[in-house]
Amino acid sequence: MSLLDQVKRRFARAPEPVRTAVQAAGDPDERVLAWGTLTGDEGWLVATSRGLRAVGSHGQSTGVELLPWHEVGHAKWSAAGAGDERLGVTPLAEVEPGVQARQPARSYRFTDAGELPAVIRRRVDETVVVSRRSPLPDSGGVLLVARRIPGQVAREWTVVFDDDAQRSDPVAREAAREKLAEVVALDQP
Repeated sequence: MSLLDQVKRRFARAPEPVRTAVQAAGDPDERVLAWGTLTGDEGWLVATSRGLRAVGSHGQSTGVELLPWHEVGHAKWSAAGAGDERLGVTPLAEVEPGVQARQPARSYRFTDAGELPAVIRRRVDETVVVSRRSPLPDSGGVLLVARRIPGQVAREWTVVFDDDAQRSDPVAREAAREKLAEVVALDQP
């Protein structure tokens, strides 16, 4: 992509179906930050001020609701070449108070990702205040994460087990609770 094309893209308005879909979502404060064109007339993946939203080629919802930035557990970009960029997003879902589990990854292929990779990275990084990996007694470990949640003053601490099966192990659960209590206590002013 030439420098002129990059400048045009940077200052361009989002496609009409993207703007319409975001407005139809009903949040007057949600605004489009960046978008990437999906392959095969699938539409766009849109980064908004609230999170990631998939928009079909005719502006319709794709059935995937908004994924808020603080629920993005992992995002990985790969580019095989111009016009073949891929994004894998692993959402997190709260399975019980203070415990999140990784959900099935969502995959997207782009003909043009535009500014989307940089915006996703910045937005996800802005939500994470602290992230610490901690081993569990027998094997595996947990990720202890403090995130900024829009509309909340306090940080929200959560535990994500490396292996979901460990959530049902009482020893692993107790060790995770203790580790979380330690980091939360250290975080208090």
